[in-house]
Amino acid sequence: MRNRPSPRRGWLHPPRRPAARAGLLALVLLLDPAAAPLASAEPGWAWPLAPRPAVVGDWAPPAERWGRGHRGVDLGAVAGAAVRAPEDGTVSFVGFVVDRPVLTIDHGGGLRSSFEPVESALVRGERVRRGQVVGVLRGRDHCGPGACLHWGVRRGDDYLNPLQFVGALEPSVLLPVPERLRTAAQPSSF
Repeated sequence: MRNRPSPRRGWLHPPRRPAARAGLLALVLLLDPAAAPLASAEPGWAWPLAPRPAVVGDWAPPAERWGRGHRGVDLGAVAGAAVRAPEDGTVSFVGFVVDRPVLTIDHGGGLRSSFEPVESALVRGERVRRGQVVGVLRGRDHCGPGACLHWGVRRGDDYLNPLQFVGALEPSVLLPVPERLRTAAQPSSF
């Protein structure tokens, strides 16, 4: 006697084959590397400005913790722009650092986002949700004649590139080394 399809699934809904779907996903990721998440990324964060802003100041970590560098990214914006929480969290700081209004959100797992110059009516300990407006871009910034939002991310005491959390890091591309440089790099035979 032949097996008949169950009335629930019928011919239009064949039985599920998880192994086949996993294979299909692997094939999609193999054929389209852009579909695969970055190994260093923490997927799921949102941009703190909408629509997606231009990065007008790159992340440039210092060689030493105490050294000079740019421990975040600057996002192009206009004064008065609404700033949004990139991920769920709890407000851990609202106030001034030197002469700039700063807002910091603790996302858990040691991750904290900070934004400046951002004025906010939120108070320490208040919970925020991803995408929620948490403040307004207002005050003195370091972008010269144009306005910008400075966005920094830390894990513990280490500063991280915020762009990795929104999947905006470009992959590294290795270029071929010219022949003249390859031969010059060979050790001498003394």
